Amino acid sequence: MSLGMFLEALSIAFSWPTAGWIIAGVLIGIIIGALPGLGPSLGMAIMLPLTLPLSPVNAVILLVSVYSGAMYGGAIAAILINAPGTAAAAATTFEGYPMSRKGEAMKALSISATASSLAGFFTVITLILLSPVLVEIVLAFTSPEYFLIALLGLAMITVIARGSMIKGLVAGMFGLMITSIGTSTTSVTPRYAFEDVLGFVMYDGISFVAVLIGLFAIAEMFKLAGEKGGISGRETVLSGSIVPGIKSVLSHPVTLVKSGYIGMLIGSIPGAGSTVSTFVAYGESVRSSKDKESFGTGNETGLIAAESSNNGTIGGSLIPTLSFGIPGSAATAVLLGGLVMHGLNPGPTLFSEELATTYSLFIALLVGNVLILLIGLFFVTRASIITQVDTDYIIPLIIVLALLGAVALRGDTQTWLDIGTVVGLGVVGFYMKKYDYSIIAFVLGVVLGEIAEENLDRSLQLSDGSLWFLISEDSILSTEWWVFLERPLSIALVVLILLLVFGPFVKPRLVGLLDRS
Repeated sequence: MSLGMFLEALSIAFSWPTAGWIIAGVLIGIIIGALPGLGPSLGMAIMLPLTLPLSPVNAVILLVSVYSGAMYGGAIAAILINAPGTAAAAATTFEGYPMSRKGEAMKALSISATASSLAGFFTVITLILLSPVLVEIVLAFTSPEYFLIALLGLAMITVIARGSMIKGLVAGMFGLMITSIGTSTTSVTPRYAFEDVLGFVMYDGISFVAVLIGLFAIAEMFKLAGEKGGISGRETVLSGSIVPGIKSVLSHPVTLVKSGYIGMLIGSIPGAGSTVSTFVAYGESVRSSKDKESFGTGNETGLIAAESSNNGTIGGSLIPTLSFGIPGSAATAVLLGGLVMHGLNPGPTLFSEELATTYSLFIALLVGNVLILLIGLFFVTRASIITQVDTDYIIPLIIVLALLGAVALRGDTQTWLDIGTVVGLGVVGFYMKKYDYSIIAFVLGVVLGEIAEENLDRSLQLSDGSLWFLISEDSILSTEWWVFLERPLSIALVVLILLLVFGPFVKPRLVGLLDRS
């Protein structure tokens, strides 16, 4: 019966106008994703009311195609102008933009398109083949595991923070402090809201996207203001071929597959999302590399890891959304709204009576990845010419786009806060780079702070404790903490965290002992 449904889904996906909606969705998504501050969730939210005249299948396929295109599109601005179009593309800036600075923008863009499409393709095929097993894996994760996943990401600071470890930890803690502003998910009292200063209460805290726009786009424009010529320099000649980028991806199959599955696994955990998965995949590529010093200067392996994980997350995020109606990210929350709006209820129905619709959704993702490859290689790579445009024209344009992105984030009384965040973090980011404080560590703190806090507090409540009680009573060895060691999955994550934190110190001593013996 499944084979029959799959064949029916193929005929649906390749019929007209469904195929047209796939193409339109991918193109719209790429454009939206490339604009700093928008991203897939906002793009899908804009498209949602426009899907009302469409049939349920076409509507959902359009939304998921926008999602896929936007996830790839975020890398375009990240590589060309150091302004991640999406939060997940922040990791792409670490290697993609340095390649543009060296005149290798076309190569970086072709790596991005190839890695994104290939990883997205094989992770969706895996989703089709192993969805029942993957659903069981998702069910195995509870609040303690979510907290430990966030802690695992924070432990990556010890691996990817170059230079002074103290500066890396300070930057990470600064990022965590920013996430403490606003109302906690487990409290009704705003923290550090500065009502007397701002004239309103920051219930929602600091926008993570505004932080990224300021930290990368504005800070880089401040830096470029002191330079002459284009981003890649006046004397640099751009490569006219996409072949080196394709060869680079194909010559790193282990990184491609490993990072794609990291994205799929973490993306399937509700609340984790693509931002966490890209940083974990990037950190793993640094950890497993023999040339760690080259990361941050245009290392192709790091770019492949970030882009593979980015699009690999899409298939994973659909698992809890379609199976349980639990959105794994903001974008899948909009997709869930589209499903319900068109009468498609997540759960067993989508894998029984509506199986053809579900399969057509997966096939649309496969087709979308092929389109991303073609569009990325033959059209988007031509945008690399931007890196040779004089910065006198680039800087004002990017600043205006960045501020427009800030205005579009939340609106109302939060608009000036977001604009202030973009400008303020631009200044902070400029001086962090100038004095060698780790931008990566800072972003990890901002990304993972809220996830870690929410799931830590929830885990302790489940074990009849609370974070405030444990701190106030100084009971660091209280039995409530054993909730993180009660299950094999939790223990495995704790072991991984300990290896990441203490591995760099223990490994040289073990090697020395073995050499002496």
